[in-house]
Amino acid sequence: MAFEVYRPRGEKQEKAPIVSLSKTSIVLNNVAREKLGTNRIELAFDKDTDTIRIKAVEDGGMEIRKTKVFGKGFFNQFNITKKGKFEASFDPVERALYVKIS
Repeated sequence: MAFEVYRPRGEKQEKAPIVSLSKTSIVLNNVAREKLGTNRIELAFDKDTDTIRIKAVEDGGMEIRKTKVFGKGFFNQFNITKKGKFEASFDPVERALYVKIS
């Protein structure tokens, strides 16, 4: 059996980084932006695992405007049509978010 622990609303749980994909953009919630710690990112895609990597960079890359990255070209290049909200995992060594979209 797999038990799930009940956590009353009063208990603070760490919020997860959430990445939302729309037709033309990628939106990062506050937690995701705080973990990256920059407003410049590099996007990459692993076709084998259907995973998007959003990596913090100091120079170059793309700019996060408020909460959004315009990703139409990225989506077109890798034929990404998935839309919705996805929980991301953060790798502090790489300074990158990994979003599994399958």
